[in-house]
Amino acid sequence: IRRPPRSTLSSSSAASDVYKRQAVYFLPIYLVTFIVGIGWEMIFAVIRKHEISEGAFVTTILFALSCPPDAPLWQVALGISVGLVIGKEIFGGTGKNFLNPALTGRAFLYFAYPASWSGDMAWIAVDGYTAATMLGMSAQESYMNMPYSWNEAFMGYIPGSIGETSVVAILLGLAVLLYTKIASWRIVAGVVLGTVFTATLFNLTGSDTNPMFAIPFWWHMVMGGYMFGLVFMATEPVSGSHTNQGRWVYGFVIGFMVIMIRVLNPAYPEGMMLAILFGNLLSPLIDHYFVSRNIKQRARVLNAE
Repeated sequence: IRRPPRSTLSSSSAASDVYKRQAVYFLPIYLVTFIVGIGWEMIFAVIRKHEISEGAFVTTILFALSCPPDAPLWQVALGISVGLVIGKEIFGGTGKNFLNPALTGRAFLYFAYPASWSGDMAWIAVDGYTAATMLGMSAQESYMNMPYSWNEAFMGYIPGSIGETSVVAILLGLAVLLYTKIASWRIVAGVVLGTVFTATLFNLTGSDTNPMFAIPFWWHMVMGGYMFGLVFMATEPVSGSHTNQGRWVYGFVIGFMVIMIRVLNPAYPEGMMLAILFGNLLSPLIDHYFVSRNIKQRARVLNAE
C-alpha cells in the first residue's frame, strides 16, 4: 500500500482544504449526536423532574469522536440513543451507570452493523482517501512491513476513527485531565503496566502464523483506539473503580484484555472498546474486594486494641 504524497500540505491553502474536509465529515456526526443525545437527556430530565446533566455533553463528544468519519448518520443517532438510554438512563441516570455510555453505544453499533463499524477500513482526514487501518494490516502481515512509521502513527497520519489517530493531541488532553484530577493516574499507570506485561509476554512467546504476537507494546499504544480509550474512556470516574487500590487492578485488567483480544482474536484486532467494557463490569467486584479487605483489617486492629 502506498500513500499519496503530503507535500501539498505545506501551503496554507492546502491546510485549509484539510480542515474543511475534516469539518465536512465531523460536524454532521457531532450535530446528530448532540441533538439526539441532548434530546434524550431532556426527556428523562422532564420525566424525573431534575436538571439536565452536563455529563450528556461529555458523552456526546466522546461518542462522536469514536465514530468512523463515513459513519451513516442514522446509525450515529441509533448508537447515541442506545448509549444514553440503555447504558445510563435505565440505571438511574448520571452517576448510577456501571457502563460507559459512549462505549455502550459504540459496542452496539459494532455488533449490529459490523460492515460500517468494524474498523478494518477507515478514511484518512489529512490525505482524504480510504485505506486499511494499521490494526487491520497488522493482523495480516508484520508491523514492520506497514507503510506507516511509528512517528506518523504518533502524529496521526494514519487511518482511523475521528478522535483516535493523533496520539500527541490525546496526550495533551491527558495532561489536562491529570492536572485537574478528573482522571486517575493510577488507572492510566495500571493500563500501561497491563499492556507492557501482556505484549512483552506475547513477544517472548512468538508465533509463526500470527504476526500480532510480534507487535511491541509501544506500537500497540499508537494503533487503533488504544490511547483514546485509555485517556477518555478508561478514566471515566463513574464506571471505573473508586478505590485507589482497585484502580490499579482495574487499569491492569484493561491493559491485559486489550492485548489479549488484539492478539488472539484476529477477527476483531481493535480490542480497546471491549477491554474497557469488561473492566467496567469488573469494577464493582474489584472495589467490593478492597473495601471488604480494608474493613476486616480495621476490625482486626480495633480488636487488637
